[in-house]
Amino acid sequence: MLALAALLLSALALSGCATSIADMPLAGTPADAPARPKEPGAYLPVNDLPPDREDSTMDPKQRAKIQAELVAARDRQASSTAGKDTAAK
Repeated sequence: MLALAALLLSALALSGCATSIADMPLAGTPADAPARPKEPGAYLPVNDLPPDREDSTMDPKQRAKIQAELVAARDRQASSTAGKDTAAK
C-alpha cells in the first residue's frame, strides 16, 4: 500500500512539470488579460539582414568639422565647470 501511494505521489509530482500554471482552472487568467494566440510565436529572423541604406556615408571633411565642434563644446563645458568649482571652494 505504501509503495502504491509513493508511486501515485511521484506520478503527480512529475505530471505537474508538464502543465502550465496559467492553464490550470483554479489559477485562471484575469478578466483584462489579452487572449492567447492560437499558434506559438515564430523564431526571430536571425539571418535576415536589413536592406542596404540608400543614403551615402558622411564625407571625412564633414565628419572632421562635426568632431571639432564637439571637442570645442566639451572644452567650453569643462572650463565653465572648472571655474564654478574653484569659486565654490
